[in-house]
Amino acid sequence: MYYDLFYYFVLSDFTGETQEIDDMSDLQRQIDTIVQEKFLRYVKVWTTSEPELAPKKTPSTACQWDLIKILEQELKDLGVPEVYLDEKGYLIGRIPARGKEGLSGLGFMAHVDTASDAPGKDVKPQIHKNWQGEVIKLTGDVTLDPQDIPDMKDFVGETLISSDGTTLLGADDKAGIAEIMTAVEVLMKTPGIQHGPIEVVFTPDEETGCGMDRFPVKELKSKFCFTLDGGREGELELECYNAWRVDLEFSGNVIHPGYARGKLVNAVTMASEFVSMLPRSESPEATDGRYGNYWPHAIEGNLDKAKVTVMIRDFDAEGGKRRLEAVQTFAKAVEASFPGGKVAVTEKMQYSNMKEELDKHPELEPLMLRAYEKAAVIPLVKPIRGGTDGSKLTAMGVPTPNIFAGGFNFHSVREWVPVKSMVKAVNVVLSLVEIWAEE
Repeated sequence: MYYDLFYYFVLSDFTGETQEIDDMSDLQRQIDTIVQEKFLRYVKVWTTSEPELAPKKTPSTACQWDLIKILEQELKDLGVPEVYLDEKGYLIGRIPARGKEGLSGLGFMAHVDTASDAPGKDVKPQIHKNWQGEVIKLTGDVTLDPQDIPDMKDFVGETLISSDGTTLLGADDKAGIAEIMTAVEVLMKTPGIQHGPIEVVFTPDEETGCGMDRFPVKELKSKFCFTLDGGREGELELECYNAWRVDLEFSGNVIHPGYARGKLVNAVTMASEFVSMLPRSESPEATDGRYGNYWPHAIEGNLDKAKVTVMIRDFDAEGGKRRLEAVQTFAKAVEASFPGGKVAVTEKMQYSNMKEELDKHPELEPLMLRAYEKAAVIPLVKPIRGGTDGSKLTAMGVPTPNIFAGGFNFHSVREWVPVKSMVKAVNVVLSLVEIWAEE
């Protein structure tokens, strides 16, 4: 049994009435149907964020409001009595305690935006029922091939959802949204479940690294929060990168190329020279595990001005500072190599490793491990090679580890998610609510 508390209270049709059941199969079938329906509906809503606009406004793109408004209305339709939405697009739904009024609150968080790394408009989700291990052919030459994607072999016989190969799918993080909203539906329509106060939080612009910059943290009442923004089924993440963004502007000296000898300073060449200095052995594609990296993220410009954005990632703050110093050294070397040229460097801390703060709450990891066990999920405790809104919320004073959302190949046209894993994530959320009520 996944949860003792659902043994007696489950809805066959979610009408508000309860009935006794003998096993969990009915509940699991309902969750499968609900989470899949919600996910398919959410991914069709265009919500791509814009990294260059995010520092200036939230949400960075108007399209994110479409999903935010849908979720606001859905929370109200489910009977959530307190729904808060501010002018920046931060949405909080509050479910009051039922029979456990003295408990501290728990929060669950996901983000509405999708990354700009692949097209995110007009997503056409494809459902692959009872997948038997064959190559899934999408649009053009885009395929999901288990020979290239070994993780697929763990889901033979399951229902997989992908895009049509022309866009990303949006499982990052609409799978997380669907899982949280499914748990809300179960809780709101199953009156026999006792629980403490619960908050659900949906944020814009996570993919830009600016998602929590204007978050109204004073509105949050939960003692602990959990992001559902991880990858494959079982992931449990209590540690993330320290992250910095470095913007470099290269200024050249323009003159007609026919008269350029000894006079022209080409900003494009300066930028290219800088990028070539970044150690390829310390790039994202050359590292894994706990190794940090330099990540050249963007380059643009002309003869006069060129810009390069580099992301610095490291689990160890000292390792990150070493890379920041190296970037400064490379920039000075380029400037010295191009007399008359100038290089300006701007650094910004994006988020910090949440481990140090989470370690101050040793009860969190055992709580999560119990919830995974109760939900019949094998935990894969690992650091995030990235960050979540939870890392920033942790720094704001609300400890927020990360739970899997279930997807694979995020940010790409080959993104896919098994429905089974989304169901498991819902089970983990409900298990956390149940175990917390027992404390």
